[in-house]
Amino acid sequence: MNGMDKTVIITGASSGIGYALAEEYLKRGYHVVGNARNAERLQAAAIKLGSASRFLAVTGDIAKPDTAKALFAQAVREFGKVDILINNAGIFIPKSVADYTEEDVDAIVNTNLKGFFYPSQEAARYMGAMQQGQIVTITASVAIQPNAKVPALLPVLIKGGINNATRALALELAASNVRVNAVAPGIIATPMHGTDEGTRDFLKTLAPTGRIGSTKDIVDAVLYLTEAQFTTGTVLTVDGGATAGTW
Repeated sequence: MNGMDKTVIITGASSGIGYALAEEYLKRGYHVVGNARNAERLQAAAIKLGSASRFLAVTGDIAKPDTAKALFAQAVREFGKVDILINNAGIFIPKSVADYTEEDVDAIVNTNLKGFFYPSQEAARYMGAMQQGQIVTITASVAIQPNAKVPALLPVLIKGGINNATRALALELAASNVRVNAVAPGIIATPMHGTDEGTRDFLKTLAPTGRIGSTKDIVDAVLYLTEAQFTTGTVLTVDGGATAGTW
C-alpha cells in the first residue's frame, strides 16, 4: 500500500512492536504519530527512525483521555488527517493469581484497558465523523487460549475483554465505514522478554512450532489487516499455533 498522504497513530512506539510498526509505515510513505510515556525513549526512537518530516513524537500517558485527544489533535494539525490507529501500548505481568498486587492491577488497567479505550473512543469520534478509518489493536493469544505454564490472569482478563470489544466495536462502526481488527501475538522477541537464554528456551516451548516469533511477524499481520478491505471484527492470532489446540 502506498502511504502517501496517509497518517497512522501508534501507541507504545518507542520500542519493540511499536517501533517496528513505526519503521515499516515510514518506509511505506506514511506520516506516523508515535506515542510513549517516556519522553527520552521516544525521542531516541524518533532520532533512530530518522524521518523527522514524517514522524511526530507525542509524549503522554495513554491511560489519560487527554493524551488520546492530543494524539488526534496534533496529528490533524501536523498532517491533516488520521487514517489508522494502532493500539499497541501494553504490558504483560504473568503471576499466580494470589501474587498480584494492587499496583499490578492498577498498572494493567491503566496501560492495557484505558490505553485501549480512550484512543479507540477518540478514533470512533473522529473516524465516524470522517466516515472512514481503521483501528487495529495488539492483544494476546494467551487471552484466547490460557496456558497453565504461564499463569497470567490479569492480562487474560483485560486482553480477553479487548478481543471481544474488537468485535463489538467493529459492528458499531461498520455503518461509518470504519474497520476494527486485532492481532493476538504469542511469544514475540521484544525487550519485554529479556535476553536470558534459559528463559528463551522455555518460551520456545509455548508454541507447537517450537520457536519465538519476531516483530516482523506482527508487523506483517497488521499490514494485512490495514490493507484487507473486506476484513473487520477479526482477531488474528500470530502465535506459532499456540491457540490451535493441545500438543
